[in-house]
Amino acid sequence: MSASSGVAVPPPSGEPVRDPVSMRRPTRVVAEYLPAVLVAIAGLVLWEVVVRSANARVNILPAPTSIAAALGAYWNDTHFPVSKAALNTLTEAIGGFLIGTGAGVVVALVASRWGVARGLLLPIAVAANAIPIIALSPLFNAWFGLTNPLSKMMMAAVLSFFPVMANVTRGLSGADPGALELMRSYAASEGTILRKVRIPNALPYLFTALKLASTLSLIGAIVAEYFGGQTAVLGQLVITSISALRFDITWACITLAAGAGIVFYLLLALVERLVIPWHSSVRGEG
Repeated sequence: MSASSGVAVPPPSGEPVRDPVSMRRPTRVVAEYLPAVLVAIAGLVLWEVVVRSANARVNILPAPTSIAAALGAYWNDTHFPVSKAALNTLTEAIGGFLIGTGAGVVVALVASRWGVARGLLLPIAVAANAIPIIALSPLFNAWFGLTNPLSKMMMAAVLSFFPVMANVTRGLSGADPGALELMRSYAASEGTILRKVRIPNALPYLFTALKLASTLSLIGAIVAEYFGGQTAVLGQLVITSISALRFDITWACITLAAGAGIVFYLLLALVERLVIPWHSSVRGEG
């Protein structure tokens, strides 16, 4: 039967069957990220031209090529150990991310299950989120030790906790009432409702919060490093390089932190596509 009759015509023998959805997916990915890549390249070129044309003796804002040269020159340096500092800071950020997101999910599960717990926990979480992070860092240094990476992880955990807790609580509590009523009509237990209805509904909220927490955890770790601790971390390296007027190294550290945040975010976006491919945000429908 012809294609005009509404029935798909199978391909001739020997030709592979092509899925239109899978064929459109690479095009959609390119269309999604290509504008950002082009804008980034144009921005770097403009940055380079403006700085070079200024011909400043000491550039507070070095050219991108100078920053790249500093990254290569000081990657394994003893006085400015850029690679080691980036690894230590990333370890602190990931540790804090895991602590904060784990605590956020646990609190969200409790808050969504019992109304009394929600009334007690949510105001405390909001109050903790309102505390300035620069006030918490000295306290964590005193509690966990100045050179202990855990003190920096806890700062990252504080920033990661609230978005995860708030979003997951909303996802768990906002399940479709019709679906909940249907499950209860079949005498489903609360555990079954949690697994079959509430958690699938909360997954998009969870991944939104995780992508937000991925960048916040890096911010928390670097801010905490400004208040002392190990010398081979990005926060301390920024302070040291600024004191030495080595702004190329300063911007090299900033570039590494930004790059780590972008990679962290993209990895979580990839996991999101693998875990919830059925959601409209992943399919590009909304």
